[in-house]
Amino acid sequence: MPCERKPMRYGHSEGHTEVCFDDQGKFIVTCGNDGDVRIWEGLDDDDPKFITVGEKAYSLALKNGKLVTASSNNTVQIHTFPDGDPDGILTRFTTNATHVTFNSSGSKVGAGSSDFMIKVVEVSDSSQQKTLRGHEAPVLSVTFDPKDDFLASSSCDGSVVVWNIEEQTQVISWPLLQKTNDVSNAKSLCRLAWQPKTAEFLAVPVDTKVHLYERGSWDHVSSLSDDLLTQPINVLAWSQCGQFLAAGSVGGSLTVWDVNSKLCVERCKHEKGFTVCGLAWHPSGSQIAYTDTEGCLGLLDGLSTSTSDPVKDYDDLFDDDDDGLMDEGLSDNNSPVKKPVAGDDDDDDDFLMPATGRVRNRGAILDDENSLDTGSLKLGQDKFGDDDDTGSAVVPAAAPLVPLRPVYEGPLPTPPQKAFQPGSTPAHLTHRFMMWNSVGIVRGYNDEQDNAIDVEFHDTAVHHAMHLTNSLGHTMADISQEAVLLACPSTDELASKLQCLHFSSWDTNKEWMVDLPKDEDARALCLGQGWAAVATSTLILRLFSIGGVQREIFSLPGPVVCMAGHGEQLLVVYHRATGFDGEQALGVQLLQFGQRKRQLINGEPLPLSHKSYLSWLGFTAEGTPCYVDSDGVVRMLNRSLGNTWTPVCNTRETCKSKSDHYWVVGVHENPQQLRCIPCKGSRYPPTLPRPAVAILPFKLPLCQTTTEKGQMEEQFWRSVLFHNHYSFLSSSGYEIDEEGQSRSQKEQQELLMKMFALSCKLDREFRSMELAEMMTHNAVTLAIRYASRSRRMALAQRLSELALEKANQIQEEGPGEQEEEPQYFGKVGRANPFKVPGSGKPSASSGQPRVTNILDNMTSSRKSAPLGGSAGKPNKSPVLKPLAPRPKSKMTGTKAANRKTQEDTDPVAVQQKQPEVPPPASPADNTENKRPKTGFQLWLEENRKNITADHPDLEETDVIKEAMGRFRTLSAEERLSWTERAKGQTGDAADLKKRKRTDGGGGDVENENGQAETDENSAKKKKSLDASSKLSAFAFNKS
Repeated sequence: MPCERKPMRYGHSEGHTEVCFDDQGKFIVTCGNDGDVRIWEGLDDDDPKFITVGEKAYSLALKNGKLVTASSNNTVQIHTFPDGDPDGILTRFTTNATHVTFNSSGSKVGAGSSDFMIKVVEVSDSSQQKTLRGHEAPVLSVTFDPKDDFLASSSCDGSVVVWNIEEQTQVISWPLLQKTNDVSNAKSLCRLAWQPKTAEFLAVPVDTKVHLYERGSWDHVSSLSDDLLTQPINVLAWSQCGQFLAAGSVGGSLTVWDVNSKLCVERCKHEKGFTVCGLAWHPSGSQIAYTDTEGCLGLLDGLSTSTSDPVKDYDDLFDDDDDGLMDEGLSDNNSPVKKPVAGDDDDDDDFLMPATGRVRNRGAILDDENSLDTGSLKLGQDKFGDDDDTGSAVVPAAAPLVPLRPVYEGPLPTPPQKAFQPGSTPAHLTHRFMMWNSVGIVRGYNDEQDNAIDVEFHDTAVHHAMHLTNSLGHTMADISQEAVLLACPSTDELASKLQCLHFSSWDTNKEWMVDLPKDEDARALCLGQGWAAVATSTLILRLFSIGGVQREIFSLPGPVVCMAGHGEQLLVVYHRATGFDGEQALGVQLLQFGQRKRQLINGEPLPLSHKSYLSWLGFTAEGTPCYVDSDGVVRMLNRSLGNTWTPVCNTRETCKSKSDHYWVVGVHENPQQLRCIPCKGSRYPPTLPRPAVAILPFKLPLCQTTTEKGQMEEQFWRSVLFHNHYSFLSSSGYEIDEEGQSRSQKEQQELLMKMFALSCKLDREFRSMELAEMMTHNAVTLAIRYASRSRRMALAQRLSELALEKANQIQEEGPGEQEEEPQYFGKVGRANPFKVPGSGKPSASSGQPRVTNILDNMTSSRKSAPLGGSAGKPNKSPVLKPLAPRPKSKMTGTKAANRKTQEDTDPVAVQQKQPEVPPPASPADNTENKRPKTGFQLWLEENRKNITADHPDLEETDVIKEAMGRFRTLSAEERLSWTERAKGQTGDAADLKKRKRTDGGGGDVENENGQAETDENSAKKKKSLDASSKLSAFAFNKS
C-alpha cells in the first residue's frame, strides 16, 4: 500500500481544524478556528471558495448536498453545497457544539455539545429531535451505527457510551478515557468510528491503541496497535469498504491498519509533528485528507484499498515465492500485505525540502521502494503486536516467519533543505515574488493567460518599471542598481540559461545571455557591484562581469542553499554535511572581490536555531552579512569578534499567533531597522494586494533586560555591534558618515558613564573599574570626578592610575598604524581613531585634546570646535577622514598645526583644571606636565635631517615610520638615555619647544603656521575650561 505524502498547505488560522470529502470525492471541505468553511477542488487549489459560518467553526459534516457545521454561536447550521447558501438552523445548545455527524443515509444529524447533551435531529424536519442525556462532562464525539439503531459517544467524563436512539437510553458504557473538565484539556478528541456497511465493529481510540467492540454483544474483541505509536490517537476514519481503519495521533503519526489481518499496512508522519485533528477517506479509498491543530491541510495519495480478494488465511498474505520476500526483507510499510515494487526510486525532490521551506518527513530520506521505512525499523515478533483480543488467530503464526534484523535506534538523517532565492516566494505558486530586496521587486506570473515577469524599482530614478515575457520559463531572479539577473532550469531540449538585463550599460546592447553546460542547472544566483554569480547543480560557482565576461570559477564544498551579494562581497551558504534529528548542517563562505581578492570566512558552520532551517540571507544596507532562520531569529556578522554571528532580533516575539510570521526584505544598521512583511497564518505574503512593509526594532538577547542595568548593557553592545560597519567601510576605502560615527561613540560613552554611575550607587566598585576600562581616556577623567565627588577615594585612585595607563598607551601607539588602520572596536580602550592623531611627535599630553573632543560630543549644548580640529583655521584642509588613500602631502599641514596646537594649549589647560581634580588624580596630571616630550620625539628632532637626506622622496608619515624603525634598532642603553633626557627637561620645556620650532627644527610647514596658532591659544584655553565645567555637570546630571 505505497502512498505519497503531499506537502502541507495553510488552510485556516491556528486551532482545531476538521476535514471531509463530498460524496463524489470532487471537493475537500475544511473548517477551522477562523470561522470559515473552505471548499478545495484539490490540494493545489490556490483560491478555494469559502463560507463564513461564525466566529469559530468547531466541526462539520457533509452528505447529499447538505453541509452541517457547529459554530461558536452555540448553533448547528445547515448550508447548501457547493453553493454555500444558508439553509437554516438545525438545533441549538446552551454552549457550543463540539462534534456533528450524519448517519449513513444522510437523513439525520447527530451533535454533541459542551453542555453534556447529545441531539439527534431529522434533516428534513428539524422539529423532530431526540435528546440523549447522561454524560457528566462535555461530549467529545458522536458516531451513528450504519443501521441507524444506535449512536455511540465519548465524553470528557471518561466514558464511551452506546445509546439506543429510539428509546433514548444507554445500552452500555465503558470507562476507558482520562477524565477532564473541557474539550480543550482532553488528552485526545477520542473520535469514534463505526465500521461502514457491515457495522460489525465500533472502533474506539484508547491511548495508543484502537479497541474494536462487536456490535450487539458489545464485547472487546481485538485491538489494533503499532509499536511506533507513542502518543494518544486523536481521530479515526474507516475506508468506504470497511476493511481499512486510519488513525491520526497527537504526535502527528498517521497509521492505517487492515482490520481483517490486524496488521499495520501504512504509516506516515506529519511533516512538522503537529497533532492530527481531522481525518477523512476519499470515497475511492485512494486518498486520505488530514488536518492539524495549526490549521494546515495535508493529503496522503496512492493508497490501495482493493478488496477483490479478501484475505482468509495467513498464508495468503504472502506471494508464491516466500523465500524471496524473506531475503529482501519487508517492504517500506514493514507489512507482508505489501509486496516489494520494482521500479525507479522516487524523484529526488521527495528527499529535499519543499519550496515552502517546510521540512518533509525525515523518514523519506531512506524511503525507496525496497528499503525499510525509517519509522518501522523495529523488526521481529513484536511487529505484529500482542493483540489482547481473543479473535485474532493470525498472531501466533506470525512470529517464526519474520526474519530478524538488527534494530537501529540512533538519530535519523534530516532531508537537506532545497536551494532557494532569499526574498522569493515558492516556485509552485502561479503568482509569486521572484525577488524583493532594497532595490526593487520582481514578480512572476504563470497562469493560463500570461507567463510574464514584472520588474519594479523602489526608486524610479534608478530605472522605470519593466514588463518582460517569460518565454524561457525563468524561475530565479535578482535585482541591483545596475542589472536584473534571471535564470531558468534546463529541459529535455534546452540548457539552463542565465539572462542579464544590464539596464545601466551606456551602450545600446543592454542584454546578454549564457547557456550553462549540459546537465548543469542554475540553483542560486546573485548580483554585486560590477559582477554576477551563479551556483549550479554540479557544485560549481561561476562569476561573470556585469557586462557578460566570464570571470573566476570555483567548486563549492557542498550543494548550494542560497547566495547574496553586496558591493564587492559574496556570501554563499551550502550543505556541508547531512544533518540529523531535524537539524540542517550548513556551511558559509564570505568572499571579498576588488583589487585584492580574499576569503574572509572559509566554510565555517552556519549557526541555526534548534531544528530550524535557513529562510533568508543577505546584507545590511551598510554591507554586513546577516540571515534569518525559520524560527525567526535574525543573526548578524560581528567582524570585531573574529567573524562570529550574533543574534540581534527574534521576529517570533512580536507575532500574535504561532501561525503568523515575518517575511524579511531588508536590514539597516543606521538607523537600526529590520524591514519585513507581516504574514498572517503564512510564512510568505501573497502578491496581491500589495503587502505593507513593517519595521521591527533590534534587541540583543541579553539577560535581565527588564532591569535598568540589563537595558543599558543591551543598548551599549547593540550600539557597538551596529557601528562596526564604520571601520569595515573605511578600511575598504569608502567614505563614511563621520558625524554618525562620532554620535555612536558619544552614545556608547554616555551609556558607559550611566552604567558606571549605577555601579557606584550599588557599591560595585570593581564593576565600575571594569566599565572604566572600556571607556576612552577622556571619559575616564569624568569617571574620576564622579568617584571623588561620591567620596570613593579608593576607586578614584585606581581610576587615576588607569587614566595614566591610557595616556601612555595612546602615546606608545604608532601614529602610522592609526592612520592606516582606523579600526573602531567596541571595547573603546583607546582614543577615537577618526580624530586627527598627533603626527610625528606624539606628546604625553596629546590625549588631552581628545578629552575635549569627545566630551564636547557628550554635552548636547556644546557648539565650540574641538581643540585639535580646524574650525578656527578656514585656510586649512578639513579634519582628515579615514577614506581611500589620498596624497599624504595634503595631510601634513593640518597634522603639524594640530600637533602644535595641542602642545601649546594642553599644559595650560591641564594646570587650570588641577584645582577641580581630586588629590589622587593630581600625580598623573603633574607627571604629564613634566614630560612634554618622549625620548623618541627628542631623537627624531635631532635625526630628522639625516633621514630626509637619505630618503629625500619620503612623505611625512613615511619619515615617521622610517624614524621608528631606526629608533628601535638602537641599543637598550641608548634608548634609555634618550628617555632620561626627555624626563630631565625642566618646566620651561614649552618655551624651549617654541624656540626650537621657530629656529626651523620642526620643518618648513610648521614655521608657516606657528604665528597664527599662537594668536589663537588664549581663546582656546577658555573653551577648554568651559568644556571641563560642563562635563563635570554632565556626569552628575546623567547619573
